[in-house]
Amino acid sequence: MKTRPPARAGAFYEDSDGALRTQIHQCFLHQLGPRGIPSVPSATDKGLIGLIVPHAGYTYSGPVAAHSYYKLASAGPRPSVVILGPNHTGYGSPVSTMTNGAWGTPLGDVQLDSELAGKIVKRSGLIDVEEEAHRNEHSIEVQLPFLQFIFPRLFRFVPICMGLQDLQTSVDVGEAVGDAIGEEGVVVIASSDWTHYEPQAKAVARDKEALGAALAMDEKGFQRTIEAKRITACGYGPITAMIHAAKILGARNGELLAYHTSGDVTGDKEAVVGYAAAAFTK
Repeated sequence: MKTRPPARAGAFYEDSDGALRTQIHQCFLHQLGPRGIPSVPSATDKGLIGLIVPHAGYTYSGPVAAHSYYKLASAGPRPSVVILGPNHTGYGSPVSTMTNGAWGTPLGDVQLDSELAGKIVKRSGLIDVEEEAHRNEHSIEVQLPFLQFIFPRLFRFVPICMGLQDLQTSVDVGEAVGDAIGEEGVVVIASSDWTHYEPQAKAVARDKEALGAALAMDEKGFQRTIEAKRITACGYGPITAMIHAAKILGARNGELLAYHTSGDVTGDKEAVVGYAAAAFTK
């Protein structure tokens, strides 16, 4: 079985098992994080359907990401996770997934959910099956160690990398994901950072407006805000697709779990990047 090796270990996150577990542990306990280590109940609360999670280096966005994973852990184990992320590299197909093999991290290998990935591909006319888009992309990879940390049992996942992020493409992807998941209790994660390299006050104001549309689960309004305000959220397509899938699966409520910027971590607020954690529930 083919295993994709980690591309960003040692850069975005620590590259050894012990150091990485310590780093994630510290993200949960950080003053900008949830300030606690989650426990995972034996039963699954299927009311939690979707999450927004950042994907920068753990030093910067890890505490915010921990809020989403605390929420997920508290909702119990999942058989599988769909992770939607943007394509930063420009390589590969405009929208793609992988259907066979595993992805490696310093915490071990995570198997792809071949059956669910196949269902999603069959329901979409846009999602290709190929590896090039995923080879060096970090937006999906950085989510896996957090998932491995919170879940004591094995889980599978489906990676969907989006180079195209327009409304039509995003809705198509979301439709395929929502229809394929059905009643299986799979959670959908949208990986995105928000405003890039703007002064703190400007970034917060812009992100607050876009987050309002996202939390209202208004796909059109969200993308319209992103375009009209020229907000440099890198994963707006994955967010749109996740919202559309979540609505199909019965989600009606969006909740902001945390929002901070890189400036809140470093103290340099001249050119920050925004990070948000949010949950979508029935």
